[in-house]
Amino acid sequence: MEKTTNASSTKTRPQKVNRIGLDLNFYKGEKTTLCAGCGHNAISERLIQAFYEMGVDPYQVIKLSGIGCSSKSPAYFLGYSHGFNAVHGRMPSIATGALLANRSLLGVGVSGDGDTASIGIGQFVHLMRRNLPMIYIIEDNGVYGLTKGQFSATADVGSKLKTGLVNEFPAIDTCAMAIELGATFVARSFSGDRKQMSAILKAAIAHRGLAMIDVISPCVTFNDHEGSTKSYAYVKEHDEYLDEVNFVPYFEDITVDYEPGTTLDVELHDGSHLLLSKLPEDYSPFDRKKAVQRLMEAHEKGEVLTGIFYVNPDAKTLFDIMHLHDTPLVELPEEKLRPSREVLDEIMDDLK
Repeated sequence: MEKTTNASSTKTRPQKVNRIGLDLNFYKGEKTTLCAGCGHNAISERLIQAFYEMGVDPYQVIKLSGIGCSSKSPAYFLGYSHGFNAVHGRMPSIATGALLANRSLLGVGVSGDGDTASIGIGQFVHLMRRNLPMIYIIEDNGVYGLTKGQFSATADVGSKLKTGLVNEFPAIDTCAMAIELGATFVARSFSGDRKQMSAILKAAIAHRGLAMIDVISPCVTFNDHEGSTKSYAYVKEHDEYLDEVNFVPYFEDITVDYEPGTTLDVELHDGSHLLLSKLPEDYSPFDRKKAVQRLMEAHEKGEVLTGIFYVNPDAKTLFDIMHLHDTPLVELPEEKLRPSREVLDEIMDDLK
């Protein structure tokens, strides 16, 4: 007897796709090798979701990192994107060269608090002040997780290691530093806050300029114990929202309704809207001085202040300052990139 097959049973459910026709699997990467429960894995998950929901073409993204647990994480999201794993602390210079060569790419730099605030602090400083259009994520756990848990430069005074060692050095606040130096989008979030971090990441994707996000990301192996100020328990108990963050991309209508006077609508350069619901304090994300002051006040109170501290959607980027051609340099013909013999002769005559 001929075997019959129920056609309906062989049908596969169609995959849900985003606005450019790609399903969520297209935005995933390799299986993580980080510790179970590591905050870095939660950040990778939020990045996958944000890029998928924003409809960003993974082929137009370049992922950059340095050395450390955090710098392994780009392997775990956007597997079809370009990537470069630089040496310790040197990711900013690689990012600068790559994006100057091809300004059409969306750069995502992932670094750690050690990679950024110690060996890479000099490069971090100059990347912030140049306002290179890219997203810079610090996966901040306060320790060197890859080298057995020593304090990093972002560890708070008085915090303890598992061994009982107490940190006596003041912490570097990368958000306050970034605001002072010239970054045009500065935020802090917690890896355990899915809603806030997703909204911040989407706004950073739409921002035209340097978007720096410091994410408190607990290290479950070396820095998730009593006495740590970067643990899951500590951050949940001391998290202080500066603002409620919502984001509406340019391809969607703004349908969110707020009471008059409670929400600040920031229109980004592509037409997307960043909606900041103000808490009961007079705070403007356009005021650099106020942003740094609020961060210092929170630090003195032992608060972990989260939200978007500063945004400037109108500042000139490094591309503007250098008067880069609208066409990426990698696409320009040689005659456009190389000075003619006449121009070189003129330069040499001026130097005589």
